[in-house]
Amino acid sequence: MDPSRRNTTVVTEFRLLGFGHHPGLHVLLFITFLLIYSAAMLGNLLIIVLVLYDRHLQTPMYFFLGNLSCVEIWYVSNTLPKMIATSLTLESTISFNSCFTQFFFFCFLIGTECCLLSVMSYDRYLAICRPLHYRTHMNKKIRFSLAFGSWMSGFLGSTVLTVLFVQSAFCGPNEIDHFFCDFIPLVKLLCSDPYLIALLTFILSITFTLPPFLLTLSSYVCIILTILRIPSTTGRQKAFSTCSSHLIVVTIFYGSIIIVYQLPHSETLGDLNKVFSLCYTILNPLVNPLIYSLRNREVKESLKKALLQFVLVGSNLLK
Repeated sequence: MDPSRRNTTVVTEFRLLGFGHHPGLHVLLFITFLLIYSAAMLGNLLIIVLVLYDRHLQTPMYFFLGNLSCVEIWYVSNTLPKMIATSLTLESTISFNSCFTQFFFFCFLIGTECCLLSVMSYDRYLAICRPLHYRTHMNKKIRFSLAFGSWMSGFLGSTVLTVLFVQSAFCGPNEIDHFFCDFIPLVKLLCSDPYLIALLTFILSITFTLPPFLLTLSSYVCIILTILRIPSTTGRQKAFSTCSSHLIVVTIFYGSIIIVYQLPHSETLGDLNKVFSLCYTILNPLVNPLIYSLRNREVKESLKKALLQFVLVGSNLLK
């Protein structure tokens, strides 16, 4: 252990450095984060409302999409309000309890999203590769169990990891070189050897995130092989269109996470890590509603009907 870090003090707050060394960007960041937060909340709430009230969208695929939109709303609500406030007031401190509450929800949501994406991949696998068994293998009881299991997996993994961190001692400086309380910046502030937490985190990752990732990967391998065996071009296009939106979302999510946690964590790449972190904490919640609405015929039709009803109700009220 570094001798300079032997004297421990009780840490009551942290400073989120974020992009603080670029002071000229504060106004631009405030406007950008506020617009992104508003758009992400509106888009995901719209998806949830459409899934709940349009009977044509009350299928397993859209049920899981509604759950994914709930995760995305929590995602942006967990990180963006603090980022908006910091950009506006330049007050970057966050209390110890608030930091680890944010950390808990971040781990909870990222674990839940991993599981939900794998469940959605499995749903598409059944629909394309095993269509005759789809109704029996994806009935209401099973899909509720899969959704509940996804949320519980994220909750359990996050609880264990957060408890480990909260019970650890932190040394100064109490500065987190990030815009939210993430795993790697917090590990750098530990007084003790981080080997045990790193090992347990690796075990938790293997337990809670590797199986969903492998299920997602194997599902799409089977889906692509099945699509390639369809004789007609029209049939291949129709089959691929049912899973292309989800494949794009999966690629953005896992691609950004792999880049963030595999890049060397040097000072020169610090800002680059932060930019890629924005992809799965902010970009995904923002673009997911757009991807699913613009590339999905059922959602577009449901949205058109909802807008038409809104216009009709508005016109009747004005009469």
